[in-house]
Amino acid sequence: MKSEWISAHLQKADSNIPFSFLYDGKPSSEFMQKWEYRNESRKLDENRIQNNHLWTDSQTGLEVRCETVEYSDYPVVEWTVYFKNTGTGNTPVLKDIQGLDVVFQQEENKAFVLHGIKGDFCTADSFEPYSDTLVAGTEKTFAPPFHSGKSTDGPEGWPYYNLQMKDKGVILAVGWPGQWAGSFMNDDTNGLKMKAGQQLTNCYLKPGEEIRTPLISLLFWQKPGVVEAQNLWRRYYLAHIIPYIDGKPQQPTLQIQVGAAAKDTSYVKEFLRAGIKPDICWRDAAWYPKDNGPYKENESWLNTGTWEIDSTRYPEKFKPFSDFVHKHGMQFLLWFEPERVGDPNSWLAKNHPEWLLPGSSHGDLLDEGNPEAWNWLVNHIDSMIKSEGIDWYREDMNGGGPLPAWRKNDTPDRQGITENMYIQGHLAFWDELKRRNPHLKIDACASGGRRNDLETMKRAVPLLRSDFQWDWMENVVRGNQGQTYGLSSWLPFQGTGVYFYDTYRMRSFYMAGFGMGNLTPENTAAQQQAYSECTKIAPDMLFGDYYPLTPYSVDTAHWIGWQFDRPEEGTGVIQAFRRSSCKDSVKTFLLRGLDTEAQYEIINFDTQEPVVITGKELTEEGLKVEISDKPGAIIITYKRI
Repeated sequence: MKSEWISAHLQKADSNIPFSFLYDGKPSSEFMQKWEYRNESRKLDENRIQNNHLWTDSQTGLEVRCETVEYSDYPVVEWTVYFKNTGTGNTPVLKDIQGLDVVFQQEENKAFVLHGIKGDFCTADSFEPYSDTLVAGTEKTFAPPFHSGKSTDGPEGWPYYNLQMKDKGVILAVGWPGQWAGSFMNDDTNGLKMKAGQQLTNCYLKPGEEIRTPLISLLFWQKPGVVEAQNLWRRYYLAHIIPYIDGKPQQPTLQIQVGAAAKDTSYVKEFLRAGIKPDICWRDAAWYPKDNGPYKENESWLNTGTWEIDSTRYPEKFKPFSDFVHKHGMQFLLWFEPERVGDPNSWLAKNHPEWLLPGSSHGDLLDEGNPEAWNWLVNHIDSMIKSEGIDWYREDMNGGGPLPAWRKNDTPDRQGITENMYIQGHLAFWDELKRRNPHLKIDACASGGRRNDLETMKRAVPLLRSDFQWDWMENVVRGNQGQTYGLSSWLPFQGTGVYFYDTYRMRSFYMAGFGMGNLTPENTAAQQQAYSECTKIAPDMLFGDYYPLTPYSVDTAHWIGWQFDRPEEGTGVIQAFRRSSCKDSVKTFLLRGLDTEAQYEIINFDTQEPVVITGKELTEEGLKVEISDKPGAIIITYKRI
């Protein structure tokens, strides 16, 4: 399916090109095949071939370059389209640029089924799954909220989709850490039309300027079904998307937060004495100078724009602490929010107002599309990474989002240009930090999990998948169960923190990235239990195939549960939860992915008594699970013997 599609769309000049745009008011389909065309091909590695398809308009000097990467180990192709003015004058206007514009057809059943999840909006139903049947005449549109500019923000803000066509389908991912838009239209005549691109483009290019589309990735699949397709995606993600360092993918992480300088090392030692060794010692916001800016004292962390360490609170800066952390085999994470300049008295606001874009809900934006601002930012943050021994660069973006500032700084004939240049600078900033610091890890955050598109996930992992984690939030426990249920189909690595210390609620937050609240004598035993249990199951949660065992629900009357399975290792884990008003104390789960000819040792974390059951029994008759408590949680691991 992949080979046939590439042959039809990406192998010759007169192909049915999978992107579109208007140029000087005319659709690209009318003139692209008349332009000068050439192709450049090179092998990136044993699994990837890159082709650069180039079209040039001899009259205006516009060069259109479609960079495609085809994978041989997975049925995946991805591409990004670049538009460059190689002439001496301004180009005509480029408008409605779509990085993806294709049609999929079916021979028999004209209905398509679109599977996906919601984005993050800090509620119990963030990442809720959906399956929409697209019958003839149906159109579904998606985008982050109109005020946002954060790529995975809001109910329609998740740019990953699985389009099912009878016994086959295609998974689409859009990589654009800005304001994208997508649509799926079944017109019953030509098939289902898929479009995706930057939401607003209506601009000319000056000589030498270059803009780009979002990254588009397609994974083609055939039966047996949607769940298996999602596991194919997870395997592709772990092979080619999740960041690698020294040839190894990101591993599960345990983290703790550290606070005031006076208690840094002593606080970490308390965890070590309790037998809890975190992977990450995490310092969050408000380590920079405080002042009497426009925000309340308890919101002083919003007063960003001076990226220096407060010498009053941290006279020795962070190097002594990071040296201590490294000596004990741990890593140091530091929080940044360089894009938002929230303090009008900050260093950036006073010294370089020309670098700032006004219009954001929480201050101005540092324009990452400005070369001078970009150079300063790279050099300044890189210097801090080196001098302070930073292992993890955590980048946040709070407030409503950057979109109003981007749009406000566009002129009518240059709509979308500010955002496009900004996004290119943003990604280049991260790439340059990683080039200068090959072992640097990046944690992506934007008021929780609101900027986790494909381009971002190629460079970072979300240690905090959502800000929906605090004990005062309504339905936060059931909501986090639901978030794990929905998000696990798409992101193998996800993290959060838990601030509860009973077994049911702690277990509702276990995942590949895990942390807890302050260590106290009263909760030490609970933290020991939670960190120990999560350590045992996190590798299967990260590297295993994912199988939902119940329907999705956040209702108190329902169970929810899932399975992670690593067939190569013969290991896996079942997590299940009986909610507070659920009448049934027993559930039978038909397990997936097991070897029916093998035997498996089953261990319930609460009884620790191993039981041996055959793979045939577990997959055909099922595993009987009983939870007597209401609410209650159970963790069961298995291993092939």
